[in-house]
Amino acid sequence: MKRLLAAVGIMLVLGVIGVAGSYFYWQSRLEAPLALEAPVLYQVPAGAGFNQVVAQLEAQGILEDAWAFQVLARVQPERIPRLRVGEYELTPGMNGLEMLALLGSNRVVTYPLTLPEGRSFSQLRDLLNNAPKLEHRTAELSDEEIMTLLDREGTFPEGWFFPDTYRYHLGMSDVDILRQALVRMENILEEVWAARSDDLTIETPYEALIMASLIERETGAPEERREIAGVFKRRTEQGMRLQTDPTVIYGMGDRYQGRITYADLREATPYNTYVIDGMPPTPIAMPGRASLEAAVDPLPGETLYFVSKGDGTHHFSRTLREHNNAVNRYIRNR
Repeated sequence: MKRLLAAVGIMLVLGVIGVAGSYFYWQSRLEAPLALEAPVLYQVPAGAGFNQVVAQLEAQGILEDAWAFQVLARVQPERIPRLRVGEYELTPGMNGLEMLALLGSNRVVTYPLTLPEGRSFSQLRDLLNNAPKLEHRTAELSDEEIMTLLDREGTFPEGWFFPDTYRYHLGMSDVDILRQALVRMENILEEVWAARSDDLTIETPYEALIMASLIERETGAPEERREIAGVFKRRTEQGMRLQTDPTVIYGMGDRYQGRITYADLREATPYNTYVIDGMPPTPIAMPGRASLEAAVDPLPGETLYFVSKGDGTHHFSRTLREHNNAVNRYIRNR
């Protein structure tokens, strides 16, 4: 009997040791480094279950012991995070449990999309349509349908999207980017308008948006924005037309091929400020914050004209005679 009890005891001890050994081996497989020599992108597919993901990782040679994680899902399901759709960067040295935590986090791979200042809505749409890994929901929609989708039915889209660099991840769409840019422009315009000067010729935030778009298209030189705003303000006060070429170009649409003729300057379009009084009916581009701020705080002075010097800056003049001399110097001689 004593020998039997001893044998049973030995078997129990060996069983415990075996179970413990199996447990520690299982844990070691969960914490084993991924089979990576360089970072790789892994995409959690939409609708994929946990077992499908670990099997796919094993098939791709990233995870060596899918069975360990399938056991984990059975015996300790509370340790399995809810996987989130998206792309994740898996790096050498990361172990299986760290990978699981990553796949259940919001640390997805993101991509930048820059909406430059001064671009038109048509150009903005081209940027969105060519953005990789972004869902293109608006590609076949009209401008009007896009604004309705953004809950701005009846709003003309030009100028209403703030130029900046936005980041997106797999699973986001162009509508998400547009909505972010729209809300930012509305908020910034409201903030800038609240800080406006007292003696403006423009009367509404929308007029400030239009004026800012003219300033944006006329110059990229930061130091000139307020002076150009001042020129436009003084010309308006004196009953002069704005006569700014970018409005002519915008009114020409696809007909513009890099050159404005005298006939173009005389063409009666709603946007040709050589023909119409005041500003065009809508913005002509996406203005940045600096142009918005210039539009509501023009620089005081006496200049009424400006002409491009060919280096990105302008010569400002007080009189028509001085302006004509500048045109001869910087345009005709060139």
